[in-house]
Order: sequence, then structure tokens, then C-alpha cells
Amino acid sequence: MPPTHEVTNQVPSLFDQDGHDLAEDPALLEGLRREGAGWAEDELHALGRIGGSARVQDWARLVDVHPPVLRTHDRYGHRIDEVEFHPHWHDLMSVAVSRGLHAAPWAEARPGAHVARAAKMYVWGQTDAGHLCPISMTYASVPALRAEPSLARIYEPLLAASLYDPELRVPTGKRGLIAGMSMTEKQGGSDVRANTTRAVPSADGSYVITGHKWFTSAPMSDVFLTLAQAPAGLTCFLLPRVLPDGSRNALRLQRLKDKLGNRSNASSEIEYDGATGWRVGEEGRGVPTIIQMVNLTRLDCALISASMMRHGVRQALHHARHRRTFGAALVDQPLMRNVLTDLAVEAEAASVVVLRLAGAVDRAVRGDEAEGHLRRLGLAVTKYWVCKRAPAHVAEALECLGGNGYVEESGMPRLYRESPLPSIWEGSGNVAALDGLRALGNADAVEAFLGEIDLAAGEDRRLDEAVGRLRKELADLGDAADVQFRARRLVETMALVLQGALLVRYGDAAVADAFCASRLDRDWGVAFGTLPSGVDTAAVLARAGV
Repeated sequence: MPPTHEVTNQVPSLFDQDGHDLAEDPALLEGLRREGAGWAEDELHALGRIGGSARVQDWARLVDVHPPVLRTHDRYGHRIDEVEFHPHWHDLMSVAVSRGLHAAPWAEARPGAHVARAAKMYVWGQTDAGHLCPISMTYASVPALRAEPSLARIYEPLLAASLYDPELRVPTGKRGLIAGMSMTEKQGGSDVRANTTRAVPSADGSYVITGHKWFTSAPMSDVFLTLAQAPAGLTCFLLPRVLPDGSRNALRLQRLKDKLGNRSNASSEIEYDGATGWRVGEEGRGVPTIIQMVNLTRLDCALISASMMRHGVRQALHHARHRRTFGAALVDQPLMRNVLTDLAVEAEAASVVVLRLAGAVDRAVRGDEAEGHLRRLGLAVTKYWVCKRAPAHVAEALECLGGNGYVEESGMPRLYRESPLPSIWEGSGNVAALDGLRALGNADAVEAFLGEIDLAAGEDRRLDEAVGRLRKELADLGDAADVQFRARRLVETMALVLQGALLVRYGDAAVADAFCASRLDRDWGVAFGTLPSGVDTAAVLARAGV
């Protein structure tokens, strides 16, 4: 039978066997160098080529199509509480650990180590975001664990080791560990002080923990940081999956969540049936202890949102450059150029701020108090805003592909389902905005934040005027109920001004101009693709090119 048609005007695959370099990104590389991690550029490109290969992109597809399966019992009826993953989940985890995306920076004395790790998360996040949940928790567990030096001495070197070992064994007998976090309960959610899980001290210094957790991701991790009510109040504990004597700890996996996205990653409901744990930090200091972990996973939420935006722009621009409509390349159609430019500006604004905050983390852990204060407030407002922008951004990028983008084979529906998650995890929008308000109570953090913005003073009229409006709002914080009512608006303004100041100082001139004209001077519509006339679309799109 003769063919009925010839396939024309379809877009070639972005990814090939040689590996499209996901690190080939001017904003990313400039930020890497600027924040003190230029020494990691070769490592970043190597990872980018691995992630951009057809092989690894297919790994990401397969782990989403074949989600994890809970095995509560073995064939003989013994309780085992194990989760079975697709083999490529372990392949993705192996690459992430071997390339230092987990806790490796804590064992690296070189300045910029946390920046290098953040850049790798940004690049590798353009494969499968699900497996980066346990990677992120492993990274973030270290500062919390250090509240109990005796435990940190044992576990920190194993958490930072470059070998991924998925076998279920006594943690201290393994060559590398993965850590999880288990906080929220049915009745409380983000209000962890409402937790009812109980911890009763034993004579040997351990605690017997009984209760439940409503949302525990990566339940096959080797160790977990969890919260429970001890005699002196809410306390942080370390719970291993396997106890020192080789027996399994009493962590019962009740079921796995059927989630919108993030399907490669198991998220579970668990019961502590007299489980054994060891205290981390003082009794009654559980929230201040574990917040050290939460602050860093919040950075990763913003990083992954920025990564998703970059991936969406990459796919949309690739499609527009190869697709022809109404006699011209789609990328040359004026309205599509507006949309693509707007998406590229948003993505670059996200990347510049998350890399700046990664730099603040790196300098803060090395003793720079001012950078620690900037991290506190800057991260609070950025986690809110960048994560909030990702779903709308990904939806618009998907639409650039038309009906082809709505088909699973394009990969865009998977990206779209993933995009709301960072805004929900580690404190959803309201929690993040209110955390920004709390950070405003720290005078040193406010001084550091405004000082960072003032470094761009006089460089752009629109930025200066936006800073003036922000200062006026910050001077009007007297009515607590009213301030809480307008928290989102205030935190959004702070995030936009911080992004604008960084772009004016460090960014491409065309990108900074488009950002200031639209986001700060308010010459912009509600939807993407409503930039004002006069924006240099050619320069912005050339910079965002694939």
C-alpha cells in the first residue's frame, strides 16, 4: 500500500545520542563564575551532556510511566515495608550522587562548593525532578544533624559519600547514605506544633516513637529526620530504617500517595509502631533544629522551579525555530516572539536570583553573617515567587508547541504536572509569604536585603522607583492583620525588586531592560506575551538559544 502522505514541518528531537548540553546556558554559566564556582564549569558541562542525551531523557520518561510500587509483605506474609522502583530510578540516583548533587558540598573545603552543587541541580533537574527529592533532603539534612555532634560524626561522612547504595542494610555498614525528612501529620500539615507523635526516652539514650506521618517522601531512605513530642516538647529525632542489630525499625508504610506529578518519587503515609530513634538537638527544640534542613530544601524548591522554567523555554524555542506557520518560521512571527521573549526573561530572572542565593548559602556556611541574613529574607521571598511563577510559565511554554505540546510524548505534560509541586512542598504559597513577613522582623536581614538592592541604585530609573514603592510599603507594617492580608503582594514586590536589581547589575542589558519595563514599570499585561513595544527580542532570544 503506498504511503498516504509525507511527514513535513515536524520538529526534530532536541535530544540526541551525543547529548545536547543542558549546561549551555549563558545566565547559568555567568552566575556560576560570579558566585565563585567557575572551577566547576567542566563538571557542569559533563553533567549537562549526560542529562541532554536521548538515553537519560528516556530514563526520565520511564520512571514517570512506571511509578514505584509498595510491597508491605513478602510472599510468606512477613512484614517488609519496601518500595520497588524502576531500575532507571537507581540509574538517575547514581548519577546524582556520583556527581555531588547530594551532601557532597559539606565535605568540600573549596569556596563555591554549594554554588556548584546548585548549578548541577539546575541542570540535572531537566531530566526527572522526582529523584531529586531524596537528593535534596540528603543535602539539607547535614546542618540539622550537626545539632547532635555525636550523630553527625557517624553519619555525615556517609551522607556526603559519592557512592549510591540502595540496599537495605545497617547504615553504618554502608558506603553511602540517603536521608529523608518526615514532619507533617494528618491534623496539622505545615502546623507541625500540632503533631501528636510521641517519643518516650529509654534507659540507653534512645527514644521509643509512636505515631504517624501523613506525607513522607522517599520512604526507602536510610535515615530520617522526624519530629515527635518528647517530655520537654516537640523534638527532632534521627530514625534509621535498619537498626544497629540488623533488625528493621518499626516504620510501617501504610500506602503510597497517588500524586498529580512527581510520580517517579514515592511519597508515603507511615506509622511509627514503637520505632527507635535518637534525639537530634535539645528536647523541645525540634522546630529550630529541623528548620535548618527546611531552609535548604526551600532553596532547592526555587532551584527546581527555575530549572523547569529553563527547560520549558528550551523546548518552546526549539519548536518555534523549526516549525513554520503562515509562510515563516514560528519564531519570526511577531506575537510568538513576544511570548518567547517574555518566557525567556522570566526564566533568566529566576536563574539569576537562585544562583545569588546559592552564593549566599555558600558564604554563610563559611562564616559570613551578612550573607546569612540575606539568605534568610531573600530565600523566603524567592521561594514564594519563583515557585509560584513556574506553573503559569510551563503552561505557556507547553502552549507554544500547540497540540504537540499537549501530547505525552513531547514531555511537556510531565513538566506541567510537576510544576506546582515546589510551591507546595516546604510551605505552600501562604506559608512562604508569611515566612517572608517573619523574616522582616529580623532587622539584620532587612538591612542585608535592602543593602543588596541598593548596590544597583541609580542604574535604572524604573528599578529606583520600584525600590521607592517597596520602602514605602515596608514603612507601613504597623497593623498586623492588614500586613498579613497583603503579605503575598508585599513579598511579590520584594522578590521582583531583588530580581530586577540582580539583572541590572549582572544580567544581559536586553533582558534587564525587558524585565524592568514589564515587571517593575508595570507596562505589562497579565498573561505572558504582553511585553511592551521596543523590547529587544532578538537579543533576548539569541541569549536563550538552544
